[in-house]
Amino acid sequence: MVARCTVERWEDALSGLSPQEMGQLMPMFLWLDRRGTVRALGPTLGKILGPECPIGTPFAQHFQLGSARARRSTAAGGGAMAGGRRLHLTLCARPDISLRGSAVEVGQNGAEGVLVNLTFGIHLVEAVRVFGLTEADFAPSDLALELLYLQEAKTAVLDELRALNARLDDARRSAVTQALTDPLTGLANRRAFELALDKALQGLALGGPPFALAHVDLDHFKAVNDTLGHAAGDYVLTKAAEVLRAETRRGDVVARVGGDEFVLLLRGALAPARLTAMGARIIARLEQPWVFETAICRISGSIGVALSAHYVTPDAGQMQADADAALYSSKRQGRGRCTIAGGGEMAEGDSRLS
Repeated sequence: MVARCTVERWEDALSGLSPQEMGQLMPMFLWLDRRGTVRALGPTLGKILGPECPIGTPFAQHFQLGSARARRSTAAGGGAMAGGRRLHLTLCARPDISLRGSAVEVGQNGAEGVLVNLTFGIHLVEAVRVFGLTEADFAPSDLALELLYLQEAKTAVLDELRALNARLDDARRSAVTQALTDPLTGLANRRAFELALDKALQGLALGGPPFALAHVDLDHFKAVNDTLGHAAGDYVLTKAAEVLRAETRRGDVVARVGGDEFVLLLRGALAPARLTAMGARIIARLEQPWVFETAICRISGSIGVALSAHYVTPDAGQMQADADAALYSSKRQGRGRCTIAGGGEMAEGDSRLS
């Protein structure tokens, strides 16, 4: 008897609520008559369905139920939404947004139709963005607000983490670059050159392209440094670095490995005549006078080159030793020269310098 009285009082109370009062409690409620026609709806649901009043229009004009069986039942008179059923609906105007809800009959044996309360579920964030919903469009007790706050907090945290990761990546790349760069000239340093040489040798062992290794030493640099000072010497080093960059290609490696010592890793099959011509151009440009403040700086260059093609099995240490030997051969011959070395491990013969 107690349960019966409670139900009767609830039905009496429900019948006394206006649609406006219902909308305050359930902003996304939907009241359908037994034919499936919209009798009333909450303000948020009205905002979603658009400015044209859906009162008196069929349920199927605005929503599609999630299963074929439910759609047939609704078309026959709305039975699919009776008796506390859980619903899965899709908006006809926005098939990408679905809603979930539950339905209960209104009146004795559903004489007054069906009352449906809806929510967005997993499409909450997208619906807020698409329909321009605000806090006022949800009931104060609706957990959707907490979910939105959590989503906003999650988004803010993820954005900050992404920004932090980007800063860390930039810092890491900057640290790697600094560790492999000569601070004065901006060229690669000895470590970077050694890594590039090892990579070139590994590629060659796998059938990759040949390469040339050139050592460049600045002639008469010590005289500039001693007579005009370290600032003039640094200026000459930066100008020499510009010359070497200009005379090499994008894929080549130009490194400063000592005070006035540079090395070039020249990729590809380069004929000795072409290397000699390149060396002559580099030396000619190095010998042009450079003016530092009011002083004229004059230097030259000596170059020694080793070709990977001259070796049966190229070795980093042997190639560098042969390039050094070719460099000092250039110096012994009067400086301002480019000498090409033969390999320590030759395919034929035992010649070391050409």
